Amino acid sequence: MNIFITGSNGFVGSHLKEYLISDTNITNIKLFTPSSKELDLGDEKAVDHYILQNKIDIIVHTANRGGGRDTLDMKSITEYNLRIFFNIVKHEKNVKKIISFGSGAEYGKHKPIIEAKEDDYRSLFPLDEYGFYKSITSRFIEKSQKIVQLRIFGAYGEYENYRYKFISNAIVKNLLHLPITINKNVYFDYIYIDNLVKIIDFFIHNDPKEKIYNVTTGTKVDLVTLSHYINNVSDFKSEITVLNEGLNNEYTSNNERLLKELGNFKFTSHQDAIVKMRCYFQNNLEQLDIQTIKEDPYIKKIDSIWKGK
Repeated sequence: MNIFITGSNGFVGSHLKEYLISDTNITNIKLFTPSSKELDLGDEKAVDHYILQNKIDIIVHTANRGGGRDTLDMKSITEYNLRIFFNIVKHEKNVKKIISFGSGAEYGKHKPIIEAKEDDYRSLFPLDEYGFYKSITSRFIEKSQKIVQLRIFGAYGEYENYRYKFISNAIVKNLLHLPITINKNVYFDYIYIDNLVKIIDFFIHNDPKEKIYNVTTGTKVDLVTLSHYINNVSDFKSEITVLNEGLNNEYTSNNERLLKELGNFKFTSHQDAIVKMRCYFQNNLEQLDIQTIKEDPYIKKIDSIWKGK
């Protein structure tokens, strides 16, 4: 089975690549993981040639831009992402399956998203570019035959951009004996990357009954609680500061559809995941961008994520 992973050097793609390579139970898989220099996903003819020449069976499309504090000023997010999306999904007829990735942003981050079910996204279009783009892809996938959309609300883990991703950023701050600063507390539905790649692997090897799945734990946790988890596994207790009172818009989902598909699946607790991440960042502390961590430039941009254009 020939599997093509787009964005294989990104957060999700790199973890998935490692997982599939290290899985000793998998013997019939050949991975195709070109970098952006090796294959420009925006080049329709190049993508056509790559998929057909390599006789790709399954495409796992993780490549995209936007969705974070570091990309708020990025231009043409919708056009770029939709172009590479449609360059990929036009080959639905040539492959056995395509796995794409949605976002909780499809429900519209300008309002609270509380235990959202998969079909709830149809009630409106998001105001932000990233959520708008993801919403369009879900509407297309609902009418497809061989594409499944795995909708992520918040994946975290080793290799993520610790400069602005909250959990890894807070872990690094604690390792540096710095305070943990939260703009405004909020409830999220986070999933640890080790769990996410196992779920992707399930969908690679099994035919889904539905088109769209909320790939989440279905359990909400707030940023202050996560900060205390980080302090609890450290000898140093970082000061936890919340700049603004109250709660920001909730960002949580209902994952009953996913659990029905997976059957018996055990999610890693946030406490156990934080222990593993702490070890990783501690071992790589000298290679990190300490100055940016201290300056914390992205804290000023967080409010913009929850608003439209």
